[in-house]
Amino acid sequence: MNQASPRHRPRLPLTWLGLMPFVIFVLLFLVLPTMHIVIGAFQTRDGAFTLQNIIDLNTGTIPSSYWISVKVSFASAALGCLIGFGMAAAVVFGAVPGWIKSPLMTFSGVASNFAGVPLAFAFLATFGPVGLVTLFLRQNFGIILQRDLGFNILSFWGLTITYLFFQIPLMILIIAPALEGLRREWREAAEVLGATTLQYWRMVALPILFPALLGTFALLFANAFGAVATAIALTGSSLNIVPIQLYAQIRGDVLGNPHLGYAMAFGMIVVTAIANIIYIWLRIRAERWLK
Repeated sequence: MNQASPRHRPRLPLTWLGLMPFVIFVLLFLVLPTMHIVIGAFQTRDGAFTLQNIIDLNTGTIPSSYWISVKVSFASAALGCLIGFGMAAAVVFGAVPGWIKSPLMTFSGVASNFAGVPLAFAFLATFGPVGLVTLFLRQNFGIILQRDLGFNILSFWGLTITYLFFQIPLMILIIAPALEGLRREWREAAEVLGATTLQYWRMVALPILFPALLGTFALLFANAFGAVATAIALTGSSLNIVPIQLYAQIRGDVLGNPHLGYAMAFGMIVVTAIANIIYIWLRIRAERWLK
């Protein structure tokens, strides 16, 4: 009599075990906190369902804080794309010595993740009221940044310039592979047909790169809009932006409303999610051209 063969139980491949720390990290620090924020945005203090928190986003200084955050994100993303594109193009097409490329890409990888309190401290130590550049200009040229040039590190442009420290490197990292994907045959064909360098860029290169450029702009916008620690550490309460308003609502003061803070965070999630979806969609379209 033949013995029944034992059932083969499905086993998880051992290679998947290496992903478990990442999966656990994402669940604990991304998925679960996001779910808690989304649920809290539609709850009262007693845990009942409400839409009042979403309605209250249109009250007080909250709309203006969103508008300022949008302007800072737009300005830093636009300048980051413009400067980063120029630097990446100079490196990829050989306008600068070849040995600069490797250090630049390495620095970009580090600087694109340098934010928060260290970045705020670095810019305060450089452009603050007693910063290195501020004192140098005052002592050697008699120039006072705020009085003569109208520049204040704790202002709109101060925060925008601070954001450029990680926006420009991020642009370089993303756009450099797209520039390297431009085939030499396309330029040679344009030159054979009598096109100038300006005509090649206007009629061939930029239309091909346009989805990648627009997608990267959306990513940089989302990156700046979601930057919380840098804004709080740099400006404190001197600039009315969403992260500052959000912090005031959830820090536990008597006048604070944590669930209104959740609603503000939910609004930030929606804005950044839309920007990232646009980036992913445009990135896919750009890759079709560059393959």
